[in-house]
Amino acid sequence: MNDDANQDLELPLFSLDKIAKATGNFSINNKLGQGGFGEVYKGVLEEGGEIAVKRLSKTSRQGLVEFQNEAMCIAKLQHRNLVKLLGYCAHGDEMMLIYEYMPNKSLDYLLFDENNSSLLDWPRRNHIINGIARGLLYLHQDSVLRIIHRDLKASNILLDSNMNAKISDFGLARMFKEYETEANTNKVVGTLGYISPEYAANGNFSAKSDVFSFGVLVLEIVSGKKNRGFTHQGHHDNLLGHAWRLYKEARPLELVDAALGDSWTASEVLQAIHIGLSCVQHHAHDRPNMSSVVHMLGGGGALPVPNQPGYYAELTKHEVESTSSMLLLLGSVNDFTITQLDAR
Repeated sequence: MNDDANQDLELPLFSLDKIAKATGNFSINNKLGQGGFGEVYKGVLEEGGEIAVKRLSKTSRQGLVEFQNEAMCIAKLQHRNLVKLLGYCAHGDEMMLIYEYMPNKSLDYLLFDENNSSLLDWPRRNHIINGIARGLLYLHQDSVLRIIHRDLKASNILLDSNMNAKISDFGLARMFKEYETEANTNKVVGTLGYISPEYAANGNFSAKSDVFSFGVLVLEIVSGKKNRGFTHQGHHDNLLGHAWRLYKEARPLELVDAALGDSWTASEVLQAIHIGLSCVQHHAHDRPNMSSVVHMLGGGGALPVPNQPGYYAELTKHEVESTSSMLLLLGSVNDFTITQLDAR
């Protein structure tokens, strides 16, 4: 990161020595995970605070771009439903971002694990849905910058000690100017299963692209199932198609995760399913904006009647290969971002 970028961050600078001590010299025992940018470590500062340290790989050119993009985006943002950036470390070829530590890890770690999913009862899941919605509304409309996240998924929703949702990982985010409503790219990024149809097919993205991803997340949170790779013995639809099928047949509550036990109330779950389906409409203009979503989640306004969602069924290999943009998506079938096709 150059000096101008460092000055623009307006963030506390942590010394390499301080971070090395906090992480036990980047001990394998403190490693939390790894991404295309590098590794993440847990640390404990001498004064007692817990931190998460994103350490940029020295060999990742793509990671450097995402690292700088993330720093510039999130440094100017502050909201209870966004992960908080505490500072950075830049020393020689070492570059790190220092975040608040999230003791309950990420949503996918709990939601899609048989042993952990019962920790997320319905009140907690409903709270998480509302938190993600408020965080997205802030990004799209209420922050000093207008930001499209472009990689909203369960693994990028972190959970604090009170199960508050925190949107994280802004490496692929795009800042919009005040007059911009959408943009186009010939390099589609994101994660298969969460990407909107217009983005995957034509490279068009907007706030409505994030809305689509949010809708997928809502249906995953209700069902406890991943959209990507969902299977059902009665049909070949993905999770979105399955939810739509149940909705059309007036059986929407069959979508509810068995791990929820009797913790859920029908009215709240029906509302969530309805909103989730409304957000995954095939055409961007049919989806609500996040302001409307937050309003509906709060019990205000009539719920729109959803139409058939985008990506009703899992794409076959032939269907994927028949579209050049879909060919790119083959690189992300295991929840890797598409940009990992460009050697990171």
